[in-house]
Amino acid sequence: MTSLSPNITSDEFDALPLRPCVGIMLLNSSRKVWIGRRITKAHDDPNALIWQMPQGGIDKGEAPEEAAFRELEEETGVTHARILQISKDWHDYELPKELWGKALKGRYRGQTQKWFAMEFTGSEDEIDIGEKPTQKAEFDEWKWETSDKLPGLIIPFKRKVYSAVIDEFSELLSSQ
Repeated sequence: MTSLSPNITSDEFDALPLRPCVGIMLLNSSRKVWIGRRITKAHDDPNALIWQMPQGGIDKGEAPEEAAFRELEEETGVTHARILQISKDWHDYELPKELWGKALKGRYRGQTQKWFAMEFTGSEDEIDIGEKPTQKAEFDEWKWETSDKLPGLIIPFKRKVYSAVIDEFSELLSSQ
């Protein structure tokens, strides 16, 4: 049993569950994807890969669809959206060793995510990434981006999931 972090060993990490989550690929009328720049200390690095689509945990007793709409509203302020497609499978990723025992409050080894492709049906003035009374802001900037650029803008350990989600929802992205 090798200690890889002051907080967790490899055996302890392997025993941790994956956190059940949802991810949302929010599409505008041009079929570009909404992404937000995570608030992080890495902003000093102009090449930091800190963009992502909205995502978050599924609360106990909550259906994935409910979680998707809740997370979308919490992270983006968006309440006007409709589901276009739901991923057939759950998509998993594990944290890299340098984040073991630190990220996800040390309780999970990664995430298993059900993804939702949603169409944004509101106006952009409803998008609000600022802090809310019950929710800390997660992003400090947002933009609409073509799906082909997404994997190159995110942290490497999530790229496989993003590529799989883009492939699965490719028919919805065809007008880019």
